[in-house]
Amino acid sequence: MEKLKRTIETYVPACEQEERDREIMLRFLKSNGDCLTRDNQIAHFTASSWIVNESRDKVLMAYHNIYDSWAWTGGHADGEADLLQVAIREAKEETGIEKMKAVKDEPCSLEIITVDGHIKRGAYVASHLHLNLTYLLEADDRQELTIKADENSDVRWIYISELDKCVSEPWMMKWVYKKLMKL
Repeated sequence: MEKLKRTIETYVPACEQEERDREIMLRFLKSNGDCLTRDNQIAHFTASSWIVNESRDKVLMAYHNIYDSWAWTGGHADGEADLLQVAIREAKEETGIEKMKAVKDEPCSLEIITVDGHIKRGAYVASHLHLNLTYLLEADDRQELTIKADENSDVRWIYISELDKCVSEPWMMKWVYKKLMKL
């Protein structure tokens, strides 16, 4: 957890949203020893990937079943403090892509995401927060893609210039994807 704390402490916020969310993440991390697992039903750490192709004109997105929208890949830390590894693992699981690389080891974005209550594996999951670190990954857009049916119903490369026509989550588009589109 010390590495995660240092990662967040040394992260340089790109905007007011990141500054505020960073402060909350650090306070939460300090006072909640179980924040790397879903056992903390109020909030827990997650990692996401902004996966771009080599020419950086496309981003790899999955049609997320719970959010009913095109979305980045990502998932729960589930006890793992190395969130870059969580982001890579989730990206591979959700897209089928095996060859990808981290552009850098540090996160490119951080955000606190509200998650509405939903049904997962037949059980109700109460509304909660994801304390999320996002990592920039790069992959060849000619690799074969596969769907992870329990989480998404489609996976595809989307031109970054057309992303706002695909995403149906206004908050994510305005506060997260818009800043990532500039990377």
